[in-house]
Amino acid sequence: MKTPENLLFFLVISAQGVWSRGIDPLQVDTTVGRVYGMINGSTPNVAQYLGVPFAEPPLGDLRFRPPQRRYSDKEIHATQTGSSCPQYLLTRNNSPSVYTYDAPWLQPYGAISEDCLTLNIWTPLKKSKKPLPVLIWVFGGGFYEGGLLTNGFDPSNWIQRTESHIVVAINYRNNIFGFPNARGLAETGENLNMGLLDQRMAVEWVRDNIAAFGGDTSRMILWGQSSGAASCDFYNYAYPDDPIVSGFILHSGNALATGVNTDLAHTNFTFVAEHFGCVDLSPQEEIKCLQKVHWKKIIDLYESYNMNHSTGQLKWTTVVDNVTKFENYTERTLAGNYSKLPAIQGANANEEASLITWPGPAGPNMTEIHEESLSVHICPAVHHTGLRYQGDSLTFFYFNHANFSNISPRPWEGAYHTSELPLLFGTWENYGGPGSKFEAEVSTHWQDLYFEFMKDPVHGLPRAGWPSYSPNGSANLMAANGKVAQLMPMGILQDECAGIPETYD
Repeated sequence: MKTPENLLFFLVISAQGVWSRGIDPLQVDTTVGRVYGMINGSTPNVAQYLGVPFAEPPLGDLRFRPPQRRYSDKEIHATQTGSSCPQYLLTRNNSPSVYTYDAPWLQPYGAISEDCLTLNIWTPLKKSKKPLPVLIWVFGGGFYEGGLLTNGFDPSNWIQRTESHIVVAINYRNNIFGFPNARGLAETGENLNMGLLDQRMAVEWVRDNIAAFGGDTSRMILWGQSSGAASCDFYNYAYPDDPIVSGFILHSGNALATGVNTDLAHTNFTFVAEHFGCVDLSPQEEIKCLQKVHWKKIIDLYESYNMNHSTGQLKWTTVVDNVTKFENYTERTLAGNYSKLPAIQGANANEEASLITWPGPAGPNMTEIHEESLSVHICPAVHHTGLRYQGDSLTFFYFNHANFSNISPRPWEGAYHTSELPLLFGTWENYGGPGSKFEAEVSTHWQDLYFEFMKDPVHGLPRAGWPSYSPNGSANLMAANGKVAQLMPMGILQDECAGIPETYD
């Protein structure tokens, strides 16, 4: 994201004739008030509306509760990305990783607040004659971190180049604030995954308001990476009859490939509550008590405990409630109990290179990285795509080999987890240093493929030469062997995954 010093607020470019129409292109009326956007000098053809609230702040007795819809007629000066939801940032501690050493611009930074249910919208400044397709971005972060204040996830360059689509990025609660797994919530058996409910409310807000920004509500794609991709797929199963969107893009994650909640006794929430004096209380009183503790004290405990305990760490993740998350995704897929909308799905060749324990100067065990990449990311994607095929759903599979030194400076990093995102957002040379002509070609081609999917999820990619999955068909191999993209037999990946145990349902 750009700093305020670089922003030109409320700038109107007379050459585009906006004043002749008597309309301020940066003023939009929404259900949360009149929103005033901005543009900046580096992407002057892009209107940005940053930090727009889509729900009431989850403060006080709204903490650990489902998001509440917000209505207002106040003015909103949407010139600064909203705060990340409560979390501790990996980039501020001393834990070495690919992200702390080589790619901090792929990690969240900056302000943190419990008043965090906001979204960003980027549109072409020049009004289109026809409504534009919309891409809704859901960040990853293992359900414990993540936010919109992430430099590498700014689509301004992409929209500046095409001026043909809109991107919306949504914030949501993570860790104990998004997935508290409290006894008092388990008593009712629903509304257990606040973070997933945040995402749904954000998509509903986009449905209700994006037309005012020039968006086409009939052409909206939900796109996520890692836990963000799992979130999109959870959504796919949770709202089969009212998905709102017209397709999904799943990077390095899906409903099958997620961690399992092992805290069935709800001890983590109670441990935190008791630390702050909420002792010997009923399940409901325990929640009310912890709602009164400042969020920073809770996060400080969360961070200090995990930094000092290599095992038995505090962890919160999604919980099966059979409302927003189910326990039988294989069965549900084969029975057709999901939206059946078209999807793009895939993984990177070297996913685990950025997720393993930092190896030091000697480098990691590459065999271990390959095996973990297969079992944790690649094969679940292959398996899930096969299930979708049996469920009569279109899936377009990619396999990414992109390896560029400004993103992956160490020889063993390669196409690691999240490394493809700067190519798609168009930030690949903003922070990691100058790139090559080939890198630019890969970025442009990949963006253009996704634009075709946005416009027409069923026919767009086949027209562009990317066929949908079939067991004997092809995947789209990105940036391998000096070629921007090429088709590879899907059987290569299926054979590699044949011996990998399926530990998901």
